[in-house]
Amino acid sequence: MASHRCTDRVVGAILASWRYDISGIHPEMRRDYEQHLAECSRCSGRLKFHRSLDVALVVLTSLSVFFSLFALAVIRHIKPLEHVAFSMLGLDISDMYHMLVSAAVAGVVFSVIAFALVLMATPAPTYLGGIAAERAKVLEKRLPDSIKSMLPR
Repeated sequence: MASHRCTDRVVGAILASWRYDISGIHPEMRRDYEQHLAECSRCSGRLKFHRSLDVALVVLTSLSVFFSLFALAVIRHIKPLEHVAFSMLGLDISDMYHMLVSAAVAGVVFSVIAFALVLMATPAPTYLGGIAAERAKVLEKRLPDSIKSMLPR
């Protein structure tokens, strides 16, 4: 990426300041930026990097929610570490249980908040929706004509 230069530094600077997110601007204004992204290898590479980063954040925060819920389920259904609580830590079982449940609930709450913030702060949902629409079009082209005729238009 460093060896390529932007073909239009003004447009490249505008796109960089928006984190290469043009989903929120008017479609007529978007045409120029889309054309620049098609022509400029540096800006299109940066766009791919930023969208990959956004998708990675969505995946990581959703995994965090999943694993926090899993930890809460494990704590609720398995009596964890009773021996450790009694002999090594000197804790009462109910104290340890409440401490672990509180930590798991806090993890779920924090993970859900982080997930919501990532979805609000990044254009990842729009980007993923666009990818899904493109894949649906490809799959629709492969359908037999008899099935295509039944699809609503």
